[in-house]
Amino acid sequence: MIAVKSAKTQADFKLVETLASQIWHQYYPDIIGLEQVEYMLAKFNSAKVIKEQVGLGAQFYYLSYNETSVGYMAIKPEDNFLFLSKLYVARAFRGKGIGRVALNFIDEEAKKHRLLGIRLKVNKYNTASIAAYEKLGFKNVKASVTDIGNGFVMDDFEMEKLF
Repeated sequence: MIAVKSAKTQADFKLVETLASQIWHQYYPDIIGLEQVEYMLAKFNSAKVIKEQVGLGAQFYYLSYNETSVGYMAIKPEDNFLFLSKLYVARAFRGKGIGRVALNFIDEEAKKHRLLGIRLKVNKYNTASIAAYEKLGFKNVKASVTDIGNGFVMDDFEMEKLF
């Protein structure tokens, strides 16, 4: 069984931080390098930063598969869209429908708030995720490069799914 659970407590934030470290180390060293992975984990995925982001209106969730925590996501309403800032699933649990359940949940949240659709950014070289998003109705709307400090950039495609 797949479940989406709201992350609201310090223990939840610590769980998301742990999941982030595990998942990012599985996928991203080959795409952005280990040094940038460590920087981005500290800057965007620590329990402290997650708590701050929640205080600013972001909603974090962790994803479970048969009671095992296997991923996480974060969303925030932004400019008539629901911005999907994070959606990550552990490698061993990909292909089990977890991402689809998560995106269905996000669709419902966006519709509940009468938003126009969902926006996200995905690394240009993360071809598997891009293909998955396209399969679920997202369109690539533009490329973007964002300076995140320490000499690092996020080199992304911005994608949208309109309702």
